[in-house]
Amino acid sequence: MTSRAGSTPVLIGVGQHSERIGEPGYEGLSPVDLAARAARLALADAGITASEIDALACTRQFDQSIPGLPAALGRPDSFPGAVAARLEIEPARSIYAITGGQSPQQVVTELAGEIAAGRSQVALVVASEAISTVLSRAGQPDPPDFSETIGRLEEDRGVGLAGIVTRTHVTHRLTDAPTQYAIFENARRVRLGQSRAEQAEEMGRWFAPFTEVAAANPHADVRDARTPAELVAVTDGNRMIVDPYPKSLVAREKVNQSAAVLIASEEVAERLGVPREQWVYLRGHSDLRDRDLLRRPELSRSEPSVLAMRTALEMAGIGIDDVRTFDLYSCFPVAVSTVAEGLGLAPEDPRRLTVTGGLPFFGGPGNGYSLHAIVETVASCRRDPGAWGLVGANGGMLSKYSAGAYSTTPGPWYAGDDAVLQAGLDATQDVPVALVADGPATIESWTVKYQPEGLVAVVVGRLEDGRRFLANGDDGEADLLALLLGDDGPGASVFVRSTPGGNRVSLTERARTVPAPPYEYIQVDREDAVLLVTLVGTGADHRLPAAAHHELAAVFDGFEADPALRVAILTGSGDGVFCTGSDFDHPIAALDTNLPATGLAGLTERRLTKPVIAALNGNALGEAFEIAAACHLVVAEEQVEVGLDQVRRGLLAAHGGPARLLAALPAQVANRLLLTGGTLRASEAERWGLVVQVAPTGEGVKAARDLAAEIVRAAPAAVRYTLEAMAGAVDPAERLERLLVTSDAVEGFEAGMLGRDPVWRGI
Repeated sequence: MTSRAGSTPVLIGVGQHSERIGEPGYEGLSPVDLAARAARLALADAGITASEIDALACTRQFDQSIPGLPAALGRPDSFPGAVAARLEIEPARSIYAITGGQSPQQVVTELAGEIAAGRSQVALVVASEAISTVLSRAGQPDPPDFSETIGRLEEDRGVGLAGIVTRTHVTHRLTDAPTQYAIFENARRVRLGQSRAEQAEEMGRWFAPFTEVAAANPHADVRDARTPAELVAVTDGNRMIVDPYPKSLVAREKVNQSAAVLIASEEVAERLGVPREQWVYLRGHSDLRDRDLLRRPELSRSEPSVLAMRTALEMAGIGIDDVRTFDLYSCFPVAVSTVAEGLGLAPEDPRRLTVTGGLPFFGGPGNGYSLHAIVETVASCRRDPGAWGLVGANGGMLSKYSAGAYSTTPGPWYAGDDAVLQAGLDATQDVPVALVADGPATIESWTVKYQPEGLVAVVVGRLEDGRRFLANGDDGEADLLALLLGDDGPGASVFVRSTPGGNRVSLTERARTVPAPPYEYIQVDREDAVLLVTLVGTGADHRLPAAAHHELAAVFDGFEADPALRVAILTGSGDGVFCTGSDFDHPIAALDTNLPATGLAGLTERRLTKPVIAALNGNALGEAFEIAAACHLVVAEEQVEVGLDQVRRGLLAAHGGPARLLAALPAQVANRLLLTGGTLRASEAERWGLVVQVAPTGEGVKAARDLAAEIVRAAPAAVRYTLEAMAGAVDPAERLERLLVTSDAVEGFEAGMLGRDPVWRGI
């Protein structure tokens, strides 16, 4: 931590404005007008004119924080530009902040640093939302139009959802804030060993003092103090949102609120005549972030949040006991408890942990809430000169945390060492994640969503190998819902399986047998010990959508589990194409994670314990050849071409094809095919060893059946152990020891001694 030479920044003006539908003075202001109203109050507080502002930052509107959200009453093409137009200014710099509740403190810190470096003179930060007004007036016969054409560009920081909302979260309905935080809340319950009743009592204790602060705040949306028991009692007016949150514990976004802060250097503040008793210093700050939820070592704690707060205190040269006021971001109880616990604060701390009343009671105006906390903290510092206020601003899924320590006590501006701190956080090991999961598992955390269509379980669990996964409950799984909504969910044993719609958890294991027809994308025929699987797919190119790969995975699961089946043959329907490997040859669809855990066709990521033969009766290119290459033996009809052509389509062969090609071919041959997307005729593929046999057109399946018959004549246990040896699955000496005591080994010895054909039992 080093002091930066230059001008020391100070907060010189603050303001906030709010209005509630049905109350005296309600105007139905647009978000821009609300922001301008707060900005004018801040200017009046500082006693300066808007013309002094050379930098403007606006927190991001909620309806522009998630791609695709509509603006029910329209919106300006530049929110900062619209605010600047209201104030009749043209600042040299305009910032539209990144999504997240951390952004108010983040941009205050950033612009204070710009002032310290001499790159700005006076900066304005504003935040506003009119969600209540928008929702109320959108359904009216003649709604207002809040759209504006400004035509000015600003520094748009974007939605910033990378590493916060992933396709896996979307698939498993883990995108809304209540569901996300409920996962953390229940993980905390597990760590503390709480019953459901004990958890509810503690959540009420954290938030009851917040209601008392809100009751005295004229800008608060809910102004009545409540007891812990009242907050957690489920009633018609306090319905359940997600387990364990009733409505009163959830951030209240339907508000009309705005706030503004002005920052200048000491020299500029003095030149402009701002009284010194109004100066408040940002003496300590830190801005850190966490990784994707599924990869965090601990779901019930937030190490970056606590570290950011401790760093701000250390930079200010104070301890937690020196702080007079706090505002811990309070979208849900766990957002408060995880930071308070790390700082050694209790729910009953007489200093209270909020200066506004908190997001469920004061209100949670989108990304802008913490600017209200900063405004209140500045006012408190002015009333109590020399006292300290600490603000913690949180964004995402406890993902981004910005901290600020404020006081009227002068001190140097420090640039901070956030990059070093972040590198240390990032260096800790991720929890391994299974995007698609199958097998026995245990519940790590969970929630149950109370939806109009019914209850929806969201489960975070661990597979036996320690990998963490995300899943939903099976439709209609009443026993699972009862478990999760009781006291016995933590650590419970469950089973998870991958499906086209995501991972599914159940209390009982589903039988693994070859599914009975009808099939949608394949045809399955059983011929004694041989399973013949024909790819039908969709359309003339036999395209395999994600659901087809799950259908194939279930078939090969059954093939592996059925002792009577010895060999599988995978072939196409003909018509010149083996198959078109998947829907994933489109750039966007290529991001889809809804493949089964065993990969394309249920084969490319599977460790097979029985032989599979690919019988190519049509061209196998791209993903189709990756499927074929995952089989043990490949028979190709003479007209067939094979190859990995993804590079010609701007894509990557991502399912093991490149590694298998490099293992089978001389490096230069493989490199040419991989880097050019070139293809080989069946005869060339046979010459290089990619194909075991070339068959006349129309006779590929017959040749595969002949190969299968040869395999069936061998001892099943010996074939199985040979496959293990080929895969390097076990130690050779151990493998031989296991094989020598099998019934098949004894049968092979006796048949040889007696001069008869062996009768294999497969054991």
